[in-house]
Amino acid sequence: MSNPTYFVVSREQHEDLVSAAYIHRGYEEDEAASAARMCSEASWHGIRTHNALKALHLDELFGSGGGGCVPGAEIEVKESRFPAVQSWNANRKLGQAVACEAIETCIRLADEYGSGTVAIDNAFHYLWGGGYVMDAAKRGYLAYTNCTSTLAEVVPFGGKFPTLGTNPHSWGFPTTDAVGYPVVIDWATSEIAMGKVEQYKREGKKLESKFGVDENGNPTDDPFAVKALLPFGRHKGYGLGLLNELYGGAIGGSLPTLRGRAAQAEGTGEKTTSAFYFQVIHPDAISGGDFANGRTQAENITAVIHDVLGHGNENCMLPGTIEANNAKLSVAADGLLFTEAEVQGFIELAEECGIDASAWSKDSLSIFTS
Repeated sequence: MSNPTYFVVSREQHEDLVSAAYIHRGYEEDEAASAARMCSEASWHGIRTHNALKALHLDELFGSGGGGCVPGAEIEVKESRFPAVQSWNANRKLGQAVACEAIETCIRLADEYGSGTVAIDNAFHYLWGGGYVMDAAKRGYLAYTNCTSTLAEVVPFGGKFPTLGTNPHSWGFPTTDAVGYPVVIDWATSEIAMGKVEQYKREGKKLESKFGVDENGNPTDDPFAVKALLPFGRHKGYGLGLLNELYGGAIGGSLPTLRGRAAQAEGTGEKTTSAFYFQVIHPDAISGGDFANGRTQAENITAVIHDVLGHGNENCMLPGTIEANNAKLSVAADGLLFTEAEVQGFIELAEECGIDASAWSKDSLSIFTS
């Protein structure tokens, strides 16, 4: 099988266009810059399901185009008697901008109190949760986030009607000294993300297995027939997805079947926004200091990883390996890697913004074969 071929785009060119697209839709420059940076991070690490095209598509459908996001909105930090925990009302501000500020706030709180938490109500999808915890882990912290997804697209275990979001969990662990990159556990609680269904639609491919259900509730691998998704791992994925809904309910989120559906919620008094939860822990705060054979905490973490991947398990991967390997490809290519279909999407985006798209033509871009 031949190796895939990609078109190479510099971060600067990519972020200029993505920022311009957000500004074209009414967002402030700082909001647009945060979104563009996180979109670049997703593409740099090979997260094709949560790249700029997905982000802007969501914004068109449910964000600035659908009333779910308010360009230029300000975050309200609520009064709290808990100094290491903050509660925010995002006022439907752009999700990536809110999430970037939240992870920085958690890090500041962790430096002061050992752990920092930010819970956010009235939010809009922050896209790739792994990017935020990866950033914190690269800086030496343990980090976690979950959110309630924009729409209920997942059926509960044993059910047939979607009442849960794809509801991702993302953990980042500072293991760069041990393996060269942070361990990042980042996944939706559905069999696959709905973004991958959209990706396969764009690329004309079937799903790897029957990860979705059609309009009659029958399992299907046809992305064009998928009406809802199955939870991964049967009852286990269902339980993890339910956790997000419970976190969201505690923070201020409303009924999952009305989230992102303003027309259906009209007159009910129910909210339609998402909720975020962020937590960062300073590693010193959880160290008992009693590590075997005089090891330091970092040395002990390395020893644990080597033991897990020993005993004949040397060919096993750690979570985060795929993202790290994709980052190496981006380094080798000296830019972000996009398929022909994605490049065409960026050309259409430039045209939408009234921007000259000639720099995005296939003749203008270099080619990289992985």
